[in-house]
Amino acid sequence: MATMQSFLSDGVEIAYLDTGAATATRPIPVLLIHGFASNTSTNWVSTGWVDTLTRAGYRVVALDNRGHGQSAKLYGLDQYGAPLMAEDARRLLDHLAIEKAHVIGYSMGARISAFLVLNHPARVASVVFAGLGINMVRGMSGGGADIADALEAPSLEAVSHPEGRNFRMFAEQTRSDLKALAACMRSARAPITAEAVGKIACPVLIVVGSADTVAGSPSELAALIPGSRWIAPEGRDHMKAVGDRAFKQAAVAFIGGEP
Repeated sequence: MATMQSFLSDGVEIAYLDTGAATATRPIPVLLIHGFASNTSTNWVSTGWVDTLTRAGYRVVALDNRGHGQSAKLYGLDQYGAPLMAEDARRLLDHLAIEKAHVIGYSMGARISAFLVLNHPARVASVVFAGLGINMVRGMSGGGADIADALEAPSLEAVSHPEGRNFRMFAEQTRSDLKALAACMRSARAPITAEAVGKIACPVLIVVGSADTVAGSPSELAALIPGSRWIAPEGRDHMKAVGDRAFKQAAVAFIGGEP
């Protein structure tokens, strides 16, 4: 496995992984964008995604989003937001001289992926929105304030909100900077409208576990995006769907252009 490298995205240090090699039958790389409180290692390496994709013949690129993993930790609310984080991903493609990529984003990474394809459609060959269904358009209940409160709490024991507690536990497991994550969660959330997603022209696959209570319905989001497909891995919740075998199989077939 290649080691993480870094580059400056408009002055912000962003860590990334670049591994595998494009092949004649798989010339377009895959860009992986992880979820909130996660990182490349947790979201994509330890779950087997990077191995799966490189074995399938793809060059794989993944970044640690700002405030996460080995990337710079920022504490201003104006230093986050999915549109800004999508520009980090676009600048990484520029840095690596990648003209176009298949993009797979999980949860927050799916939201970032949406802004990447909306603002730079020529750079995205296909996109997989995973861990995020209709709530991409509707938004999270409470706007994420309960999760931010949980991250800022003095300890896990002080957190009673169930969803906030789950994210606090996960953030501690990934050894995340809790202050940076709270700033990321509290940052202004640029809206994604039904009209906007309806204009996405590249192939779209939506993946949400059948037991996911965070993402919202995949079929309702698919109904807004012409030609999109969706699957719901059985019995998988928001945290467990990311490593699901059916998810990997469907995504590899999808980006490979299989029906």
